[in-house]
Amino acid sequence: QVQLVESGGGLVQAGTSLKLSCAASGRSFSSVALGWFRQAPGKEREFVTAISWNGASKDYAESVKGRFTVSRDNAKNTVYLQMNSVKPEDTAVYYCAADRRLYRTVVRTPATYEYWGQGTQVTVSS
Repeated sequence: QVQLVESGGGLVQAGTSLKLSCAASGRSFSSVALGWFRQAPGKEREFVTAISWNGASKDYAESVKGRFTVSRDNAKNTVYLQMNSVKPEDTAVYYCAADRRLYRTVVRTPATYEYWGQGTQVTVSS
C-alpha cells in the first residue's frame, strides 16, 4: 500500500515557476509508476504527466509538454513536478497518484492509479 502527500502549491504569476513534491510512504513506492493529474473547477480530472518505476519512461500531456518536468527520487520516496512558464490555464488542484501495478510502463488512465494524494492547489494569476 502507498500513501501520498503533495506539497508546494500556491499562488504564482504567469510566466514564473513552481515545483510540486509528492512524498510517499509504503514499501512498493520504487516499484510503481507515478502520475500527476489536475482538476480545475467545473472540469474533469485530467492527466498531466507520469513517470515509470525506474524513471526511464515519461509521458506528458500536450498542454504541458516542454514546460513541465516530472522526476522521482526513489531513495527519498518522492516524486516531483517542475512547472515552468506557468499559465492561468494551469490553475487547478494537482494530485499525485500511484499505479496499482508493479514494474509497468506509464499510462494516462486514472483508473489504473489506485492510490491518490489529497491534492495541492496551484493558482496562476495573469
